[in-house]
Amino acid sequence: MIDITNWDWTPGKKALADLDEIKKRFPTVHEYSAAPDGERIAVPVKLEDGTFSACVNGDLWPETYELLWYLRFSPAGKLIALVRIDDEWTLAGDAVAWEERFEYAWNPRFSLDGRSVGMMYKRDNMYGISIDGKVWDESFHAMRDFCLSDDGARAAATVQVAPLGEADVFEFFKGVWSVAVDSKSWPEKFINTWSPRFSTDGKHVVSEVRTDICDYTIAVDSKPWPASFGCVWQPIFKPNSDSVVAPVRHKGSWTLAEDGNLLWDGRYAQLWGQKFSSDGKRLAAIVSLDYGEWTIAVDNVPWKKRFDDMVLDPHFSPDGSRIAAIVKQDNRWTICSDGIAWDKDFDMIWDPVFSPSGEHIAVKAESAGKYNVVIDGRVAGADYDQLWDPVFNTDGDKLLLRYVKEGKFVREVCSFAELLG
Repeated sequence: MIDITNWDWTPGKKALADLDEIKKRFPTVHEYSAAPDGERIAVPVKLEDGTFSACVNGDLWPETYELLWYLRFSPAGKLIALVRIDDEWTLAGDAVAWEERFEYAWNPRFSLDGRSVGMMYKRDNMYGISIDGKVWDESFHAMRDFCLSDDGARAAATVQVAPLGEADVFEFFKGVWSVAVDSKSWPEKFINTWSPRFSTDGKHVVSEVRTDICDYTIAVDSKPWPASFGCVWQPIFKPNSDSVVAPVRHKGSWTLAEDGNLLWDGRYAQLWGQKFSSDGKRLAAIVSLDYGEWTIAVDNVPWKKRFDDMVLDPHFSPDGSRIAAIVKQDNRWTICSDGIAWDKDFDMIWDPVFSPSGEHIAVKAESAGKYNVVIDGRVAGADYDQLWDPVFNTDGDKLLLRYVKEGKFVREVCSFAELLG
């Protein structure tokens, strides 16, 4: 987790960049990215000579590139971008490019603490993973997805381990897909593999696998569960445990299974997005009780409130006592917490952010092209032209806001009580 205690929590505003002036300086300006602590704002820009660079608080990186894409701050505040140099791609972090070059590179991902970054690459028509510039020893014929361990030291990916001729259905059904961990593929091969994930300690890897035409299950460290199902969704490890929980389709309906055994008694039309509280004592998931009837089930008990359009992933408060989720009803978005939906709805809304005590929820929301901070269902503060997720301090009595207003990027720390008025 990121240590926010060293951030500047002095109440007040700081205008850190004149974005209108930046737009005038360059022929093309792309999407803004704000640092987690709000001290910097970065934007990819195209220069007069056709090259690209990153502009940070109005200052250009010293290097320019043929192309620059996916400019992002890590949770630890490192600024990265995918860049093209001499017709080859690589990753640059804080204006320093990795030495390795690739035919193509994509899908950068950060470790939990934001100190490491990994990405997928293609070179010599083969695929691999690079972490902090170090490439895998082995490469593969194809690659679908990858993940990093929490500490960023390890990577796992779903990979095609054998060549496959065009329309070679017979070879395909023999199994050419597996999971590679630190570039070494599992000995077991499957028809398909998806969604690799590490355990909390980084010692184990789990993945969805397809074992026959209509048979699916979960494999942990290459060993499939003894039971097969009509379908499975993304598995997760129980926190600080080797146990794995995944949604499974059983006898025409969905439920949760743990280590191959059915866990919940409830049966649902659909179930996914399961999530544990940080201590592993509570388990919530998105469920559909019938067509167009969505809600959250907590420890196999669905909320009474239902939604026609959509329900997104559940979020636990730090102590695990509360749960909130984004919901959509009649094409309008809001937050439902502990089964009670906010009265006010919006054109769009972002993930709920709990205060450290779990008592309050703050979110970013959009209405009529303007952005607002919404706290416990109440619109707080001003209208903004652009806004990033609010951040509570460790005591929960202050909020860090990062926003664009009247052409300026502003970092503001305000008291929680003052924001509510």
